[in-house]
Amino acid sequence: MDFASTPEDEAFRAELRGWIDEHLPPFLEAHGGGSASDSERPQSPGIVGRFERGRAWQKVLHSGRWAAINWPVEWGGRDATVMQSVIYSEEMARARTPGLFNPNGIWQIGPMIIRWGTDEQKQRWLPSILDAEEHWCQGFSEPEAGSDLANLRTMAVADGDEYVLDGTKIWISTAHLADWGLFLVRTDPLAIAEGRKHEGITALIVPMRTPGITCTPIREITGDAMFCEVRFSGARVPVAYRLGGEGEGWLVAMGTLTSERVGSSGISIGLRYELDGMIAAARTHNPDALADPSIRDRIARLHTQIEYTRLLNARALSKVLKGEKGWPEVSLAKLQWSHLSQSLAELGVDILGPAGVLARGGPDAVDKGHWTHQYPWQRFTSIGAGATEVQKNIIADRAIKLPKR
Repeated sequence: MDFASTPEDEAFRAELRGWIDEHLPPFLEAHGGGSASDSERPQSPGIVGRFERGRAWQKVLHSGRWAAINWPVEWGGRDATVMQSVIYSEEMARARTPGLFNPNGIWQIGPMIIRWGTDEQKQRWLPSILDAEEHWCQGFSEPEAGSDLANLRTMAVADGDEYVLDGTKIWISTAHLADWGLFLVRTDPLAIAEGRKHEGITALIVPMRTPGITCTPIREITGDAMFCEVRFSGARVPVAYRLGGEGEGWLVAMGTLTSERVGSSGISIGLRYELDGMIAAARTHNPDALADPSIRDRIARLHTQIEYTRLLNARALSKVLKGEKGWPEVSLAKLQWSHLSQSLAELGVDILGPAGVLARGGPDAVDKGHWTHQYPWQRFTSIGAGATEVQKNIIADRAIKLPKR
């Protein structure tokens, strides 16, 4: 594989790196310093301040046309190529920049509106997504359809120029903070019973303050509450807020799930910085641990696996650039991300010894309690972006072609 970048891509990287080096330090100085670590997530204590920090950073990015590089130029983007999107993810991970105020809106929902929306819908929603004036959530998962999205049962019944929504969504990130949400709903009540569960699904943009919608935050093992249960009870949403045609929701959803994985190359860069930061913390707070052969072996294995993951992502990217499906590399990379994130979190606690149990908020907590927080938080990677068990089943069935019982 040729890892050399084109002159255009090198110019893109140089421009982005120069812009970050110029604008990030003054931003951090003005907004409390530090990168957007997990101890500074929007759902942790001080939620309003942290949410506003993300809004402020996205506005800075938008001022340089760096907030939504994958959007068309006419909508404030840069028409970035797939390779440039990967470079963007890598450079943001390298600089450990703060998180966006509207990641769902920028990376998934905005491109969906650009592709499927009417001119009126684009004019209504794209500017406020881009300039961080309105926050968006994405509502796909349900209690009975977590790993089988096509089994969703939240109903939307047409009533004149409105849909009436009834049902429940679960694990919807930041729904209690969002102004708008993109939800998949069932508009054909017979589709599941007739074995057509991928049909009869419709994408609907929902105002989250609509009467009949209840958002209940779910307290996590970390003590935070980013995820929500969203209940619809007779909530009425205009038909004009439908994205795409009725029954085209599955096509709309597959587009956003593909976009969600484009920046996966940046994950391996972030994992490498996480490992480097962990070693630096150990040198300061528990240097004797680095002389332990078992600890050194775990560090070496993680370093190697992170490099393997980077190469795996590169192979998947090469397929995308050639117009091929990134299969089975994408599913394998998802498994690697989950495994490495959890292994890093476990090592982070072990390598700090007694200091590894000091939680955030305490005066002696290492790195604001980052490593202690990661230990329970990273369990979500077994479910997020595709459950581990489901990914293994898909690989066994389609890639390895194991015999079925």
